[in-house]
Amino acid sequence: MSQKLIVLILALLLGLQPVTTDLYLPALPAITEGFGANMGQAQLTLTALLLAFGLSQLVWGPLSDRFGRRPILLWGMAAYVVASIACAFAPNMAWLIAGRALQGVAMGAGVMAARAVVRDLYAPAQGANVMSQALTGLGIIACACAPIGGILTDAFGWRMALLTLAVFGAITFGLLLGCFEETLAQPNPKALQLRQLLRANWQIAQHPTFRAWSALSTGAYMGLFTFLACSSFVFTRSMGYSKTAYGFFMLSMSLSYIVGTFWCRWMLRRTSVHRAVGIAAILTLLGGISMAVLAYAGNGQDWYGAASVMGPIYLFMLGHGVHQSCGQSGAVGPFPERAGTASALNGFLMMVGAFSMGSWLGTQMHEPVFALAHGLLLWSVFIALVSWTVVQRLGRSIVQSTQPAGA
Repeated sequence: MSQKLIVLILALLLGLQPVTTDLYLPALPAITEGFGANMGQAQLTLTALLLAFGLSQLVWGPLSDRFGRRPILLWGMAAYVVASIACAFAPNMAWLIAGRALQGVAMGAGVMAARAVVRDLYAPAQGANVMSQALTGLGIIACACAPIGGILTDAFGWRMALLTLAVFGAITFGLLLGCFEETLAQPNPKALQLRQLLRANWQIAQHPTFRAWSALSTGAYMGLFTFLACSSFVFTRSMGYSKTAYGFFMLSMSLSYIVGTFWCRWMLRRTSVHRAVGIAAILTLLGGISMAVLAYAGNGQDWYGAASVMGPIYLFMLGHGVHQSCGQSGAVGPFPERAGTASALNGFLMMVGAFSMGSWLGTQMHEPVFALAHGLLLWSVFIALVSWTVVQRLGRSIVQSTQPAGA
């Protein structure tokens, strides 16, 4: 496979996350009203998705180490299409929550395998660059998702917006079936043995490099998740914008993320991974602090309108484009022979954090502006501290390995 094809496939697989969340978010208030549900149930459609996404990766990772990336990807994408159709025709909120959980399980196969494929084919330092290219593609997909979701929800209703997820899954499945070749050089016949599996996860979790980069990628995702979980209610309920307008706010957020991924590659050509992460953390922290200051200055109302939310988010997303690219590749870097298991554990930690954060946000949504401001400030401070301390001290072995897994 050419590198361009690999980047395209990776972008589609990683793009499952924004497709499944960003395209869905403009419809979330309409779904809540349509089923007569409360905000806690609405948040559960996101947290159930993410908990299933995280837990499933612990299974998908060892399965991919044992049988290869291709069969896991094909089964996962087929399940994603089925789950998306079930969500689109859900008769009640309980059915929708169950369908979203199944979507999360299926999405876990695609995203986990994408991170493992990067380690299969590239050395860690080069992997950070390739991951950044793929995440640029993710950003382009995300740019389209929220506006499409808003337009479809306003014009045809939320069910049409959810049915679009099935179309995206079917396209990705077709490309994998026709073009994707196996990347795992040597399957591990012992990958599914319980004792070996527990030992592998324990050893990975104890590795200081894994912990450093996983802390960074998890914190970065927590900040993004906080915005995703709160933003539709902030803009459509608190500020009175239409779902279509909200979709275009999300598009602009994704554009800032794309700029962040380009900035990441520019810095990686000129400095070390660790210095790039540390520099990006300055913008992340400025984003969190300014969000909180503006929220309190406006007393939780739309004092400055959308600018008071989107300005800080642009700063945060510029840093996010660096932290996710480096964090995800760095966490898997020390484990060329167990890339699937390491990728799964990294993804699991991110989703457990998102589930916990989503549960807390569900209790705070009576004041969505403050819920967003407090959450983003918390994770911005966390990201900055991790970037300037543990990553600098413990994340160094990412640059020591110079060979891909199959070399």
